[in-house]
Amino acid sequence: MRILLFLATNLAVIVVASVTLSLLGVDGYLQQNGINYSSLLVFAAVFGFAGSFISLLISKFMAKRATGARVIESPRTPAERWLVDTVAELARNAGIGMPEVAIFPASQSNAFATGWNKNDALVAVSEGLLQRFNKDEIRAVLGHEIGHVANGDMVTLALIQGVVNTFVIFAARVIGSLVDRVVFRNESGHGLGFFVVTIVAEIVLGILASTIVFWFSRRREFRADIAGAQLAGTGAMISALARLKQESEMPDQMPDSLQAFGINRGSRQGLAALFMTHPPLEDRIAALKQASQAG
Repeated sequence: MRILLFLATNLAVIVVASVTLSLLGVDGYLQQNGINYSSLLVFAAVFGFAGSFISLLISKFMAKRATGARVIESPRTPAERWLVDTVAELARNAGIGMPEVAIFPASQSNAFATGWNKNDALVAVSEGLLQRFNKDEIRAVLGHEIGHVANGDMVTLALIQGVVNTFVIFAARVIGSLVDRVVFRNESGHGLGFFVVTIVAEIVLGILASTIVFWFSRRREFRADIAGAQLAGTGAMISALARLKQESEMPDQMPDSLQAFGINRGSRQGLAALFMTHPPLEDRIAALKQASQAG
């Protein structure tokens, strides 16, 4: 969930910034006498990384708004007290600051962590996960999410996304300029074709380039699983993954997309596999067992 929210926010920021800059005439200035590739690259890098870090800075706010998460300011039930105390213990053991703890309304088994740095994070779980998982499994899920925070995954993601944004902004303007001149025969300045093609190209290239971010996300899941096992126990982490796998195979009880750990029912093949944010559960369980045996 944190990956999808981050990508959606990032794409929105980039498109809005591009439209604004185009209206202000910045694109025309960069390409008054043809494409100035050096200036365009600097421009793309500045706004590409700016868009990525803006998305990172508002990630907690966007996550709360998108999921309807309620931050536990003062625990109202024994279950909420246990949840806050467990997150505090795991965060302390992981060497990070105390995250905000939230619960959001969803029947699916779901959990995520986000935030601009490891000492200012948000860890949230769904009502469905709290209802169906036992305490050891919930603790493992929380350990997994805190592992993402302690490993600095969101900051690393922002850096990777900044590089991706740079490529997207640069390539989209080159494509827009070529189409404007070759197809629309516009030899002086930029016409409407350039602006339309540039925005469309940014959206399309942004979606395609997101496969790089998804690849990164899949690799980091294995590390977060290991962190969860170290914090909450290997048996509990494997049990939590096995329960998620069991739920993913019950179509009458669960929707097509299980959001806990970003899990999709079954394994995807071909092009669809490139857009998976998480590896298949069976691969994660096998990797965790192998790591425990090697340790």
